[in-house]
Amino acid sequence: MARVVRAASGRIGALRNPTSLGAKLVLILTAVGIAGSIAITLLLASVITPSFNQLEAKSVDAHVERTRAALGEYASKVATAVKDYGDWNASYDYMAHQTTAFEQESFSPLAMTNLDVNGMAYVANDGHIVIARWRDQRGNADNPVLRQAFIDQIGHTDFRHLLRGNPRPHFFVRLGSIIAAVGVAEVHRSDGTGAPRGLVLMARQISSGKLFELLRLDARLDLDHASDSAVITPGSSTMSIAVPILGADGHAVASAAFSVPRDVSTLGRRMLLLAVAGSTFLLLVVLLLLRRMITRQVLRPLARVESHMQMVRASGSLGLLDEEKRQDEIGSLGRSFNSMLRQLKDLREQVEVQSFALGRSESAVAVMHNVRNALNPISTIISAGLSQAPPIDRTILDRAIAELAKDDLPEPRRAKLLAFVAAAVEAEARDREERRNQLQIGREAMSHVLDIIGGQQEAAHERPPLAACDVTDIIAKNATIARYSGEVSIAFSFPSRPCQVMASRVILSQVIGNIFSNAAEAIAATGSHSGSITVTIDECDDHARIAIRDDGEGFAPDRTPELFQRGFSTRAHKSGGLGLHWCANSMGAMQGGLRLESEGQGRGAVAILTLALARDTAQEMAA
Repeated sequence: MARVVRAASGRIGALRNPTSLGAKLVLILTAVGIAGSIAITLLLASVITPSFNQLEAKSVDAHVERTRAALGEYASKVATAVKDYGDWNASYDYMAHQTTAFEQESFSPLAMTNLDVNGMAYVANDGHIVIARWRDQRGNADNPVLRQAFIDQIGHTDFRHLLRGNPRPHFFVRLGSIIAAVGVAEVHRSDGTGAPRGLVLMARQISSGKLFELLRLDARLDLDHASDSAVITPGSSTMSIAVPILGADGHAVASAAFSVPRDVSTLGRRMLLLAVAGSTFLLLVVLLLLRRMITRQVLRPLARVESHMQMVRASGSLGLLDEEKRQDEIGSLGRSFNSMLRQLKDLREQVEVQSFALGRSESAVAVMHNVRNALNPISTIISAGLSQAPPIDRTILDRAIAELAKDDLPEPRRAKLLAFVAAAVEAEARDREERRNQLQIGREAMSHVLDIIGGQQEAAHERPPLAACDVTDIIAKNATIARYSGEVSIAFSFPSRPCQVMASRVILSQVIGNIFSNAAEAIAATGSHSGSITVTIDECDDHARIAIRDDGEGFAPDRTPELFQRGFSTRAHKSGGLGLHWCANSMGAMQGGLRLESEGQGRGAVAILTLALARDTAQEMAA
């Protein structure tokens, strides 16, 4: 009970541990949620915001065009009124002979009121002003200040350029603090004939109130900030628009300024916030559901498997896990885990036997290490002997002996030469003695090496103990292991009838397992995700023939002699190649044999093992 409590607490701790799979999945889902929210926000902002900005721009353009149209319509009414005075016989005659009666009748306050104009003027062809009057907003028939400003504007206007190609010209002028629309027409007879005798001008004042009536907006005249193009100043909730009021030279004399609410952009921001909030909320709900489902469907079953593994590790008991009736990967994991536990029970016995073989292998390694250590002195002695120079130069010694043979050699010279020869003989004797000692050491080291090798050879000639074992059972267990050892799905086929052979059960299991592993790799090398391995057992006389056939990549028939060489492999990506070499030697040690056959590259291969049948089996066959 205490073990179960510890396992459960370990599972909870693993779920809370930041390095656990659950915590990593939570972090991944959180990161995905944040990234998704940012991506959705950017996507919606890139779609909604430009669309509403375009709508707002179109709305602003519509306000500007409507303002220009209203100003143009206001000025065109003045141009229509002045056209009537231009094509009038009375005006045509007045320009030839000015009369007071015409002026009192056509320039009276009543006439200007009926025409709804504030200023009127006649201009001769030579440019001098025949008559000019101005009626202000209070009804004064002649405002001298405004009339003079009107006259000054007439004097600075290029009417020839204005009338060129424009039958009904009109423009705006600034007269001090007021703005007026001016219409111009040439003076003709009523039927339009006769050379023009001058120009007639009419001006109508426009005020902020008039702008309000025209635009139905809170508009005003801006005399201080006049631009030749429309000026748009966006604010947080309103948009300020200034439309230029153009004069005769095409430059602005004032601006019609007004503000409109930014309903479209406000609606766009609200829609963007609503869309982002809704999508983020939906994404959070999906992530929460995913987290709950992952916890329920994946993490908890994995925690249950991990808890059972902890119990197995703590107790050493290979008890089976309670399998869930699930057909998905988690259910397959539980079934594979139980299959592994069953195999571990069988492999535990094999490990105990293999430990003995491993000890022998480690002993062989130790022997080789001892051989190497014993050979080191011999190598050192030989290297030193080859590199050591003679103690005395033979040429110098011969010259000294030849000089001693002379009869006329002085005694002091003879004594020196005798001393040199005696020293050379002594050095040669010491060198010979030292070499003899080194050779003695080398002989002892070589004797030690030969003893080590001889002992190892005696141990190597010992054959493994053979006993009757069921090769069918060995094949079945190794097939189960090979089926779950890789990513390739392998279908195994082997006989169910027992077959007793004489072999070492552990070594034979290793050989068959190695052949299955090579066959699985050969199947995977073809690029296929599935394959088959078929095993047949034929009993002939006193031997059993086990054929293991696969549908893997195979090999060229002319390479068969190379397969059992140490270090050889049929696959470029596989290193080593000691498996088949060891398998062949092991089968020979068990008085059996191993050979490989293939019809060619891509046609699969077959491994044929031969072993002696157990005596009971052989006797039954003979009977």
